Amino acid sequence: MNYFRILEKKIQNKNLKVGVIGLGYVGLPLLIQCIKKNFFVYGFDNDQKKIDMLQNGKSYIKHINQSEIKKIKSNKIEFTNNFSKIKEPDLLIICLPTPIKKNLSPDMKFLIGARNYLKKFCREGQIIVLESTTYPGTCEEIFKPVLDKFVIGQGVFLGYSPEREDPGNKNFNIENTTKVVSGYTKNCRSLVNDFYSKITKKTFLTSNLKVAEMTKLYENIFRSINIGLVNEMKLALDKMGINILEVIKAAKTKPFGFMPFYPGPGLGGHCIPVDPFIMSWKAKKSGARTRFIELSGKINRKMPELIFKTILYYLKKVNNPKILIIGLSYKKNIDDARESPSFELIKLFKNKKIKVDYHDNYFPNIPKMRNYNFNMKSINLNAKSLKKYTATVILTDHDYIDYRLVKKNSKIIFDSRGRFENSKNIINV
Repeated sequence: MNYFRILEKKIQNKNLKVGVIGLGYVGLPLLIQCIKKNFFVYGFDNDQKKIDMLQNGKSYIKHINQSEIKKIKSNKIEFTNNFSKIKEPDLLIICLPTPIKKNLSPDMKFLIGARNYLKKFCREGQIIVLESTTYPGTCEEIFKPVLDKFVIGQGVFLGYSPEREDPGNKNFNIENTTKVVSGYTKNCRSLVNDFYSKITKKTFLTSNLKVAEMTKLYENIFRSINIGLVNEMKLALDKMGINILEVIKAAKTKPFGFMPFYPGPGLGGHCIPVDPFIMSWKAKKSGARTRFIELSGKINRKMPELIFKTILYYLKKVNNPKILIIGLSYKKNIDDARESPSFELIKLFKNKKIKVDYHDNYFPNIPKMRNYNFNMKSINLNAKSLKKYTATVILTDHDYIDYRLVKKNSKIIFDSRGRFENSKNIINV
């Protein structure tokens, strides 16, 4: 049976059944996009609460428009935590996390779990695509061995397409962001490219899987190094009495050869705090060194502690200080707190027995995170509540926040996002 021709025709006619494994910040937007383009989609996730909410037309990701979720309540979708059903879709897209361990090596347990399901339930005539951010060689090391029995490129087809999600970005999305795609064989590349061409405006085909896998890492390493650079420059320029934000404002008037990056309290999200260390780990295993990556990672991970020490310095004469942190999300206007530096700062205050509260409308309660578990609720932000605290610390500059209110009613503000200019009671950290 010529599975290549069968699948090619299904893609062309949009008769292809798509399965998305993992309905998080990557998988859910992808699932919505596939439905918009009139593909039948299976949504797989082991979290029954997520499945129940989606089946009721509700979103657990706040920055995804509720109207988008309501659109998926149709006869073109099936949600399930029964992974034996992965044999039913023609195309399976794996959108699972790849965190790092405490020793900064990649934790592949979620991808290995997916591989084990494929080993049990995968069938001939399927396309398997990985979207998870990972080290070059993952597809061939983890997924190829369980697919070889079907003959890759003839019986089954293996591909990779790195996700390029930017939560909360109103200008770029799956449809208008170029999708990098690749596959293990020529037939694999062709089918993967054909499919993504149906749901995105533009694709870019790489010659092999490792190039595609490395592309996502390189994109985020680029950002990590430049953020590390600007954070280090801020620390140095503070001692020289120079405003880094004014320097950046002047530098970005150059129309070529410069891209602005801004200092902050550290890195957050799943990608930038994690991906550089995945690459560093892989490079070491290959006998290579990645000094820039390691140095930028150390600088960025050190920022919460440096901010903490600055706050303690200014409050050293205050007995029993009370701290209010504004913002849990790793970036503004989203409900994503993965790897957020806010958690590390809260931990540092708690370890010093310093009273600390937070405000963030995106998080009424602090969620349990991989490395943090705080039982805290968001306080209301008003003049009365602000005046209770010794200091206000801005870690995430959500647009909904009334900064005039904050400025008027805070005793002292430590601003890590450049919302305010330095003054007697405002310290840019």
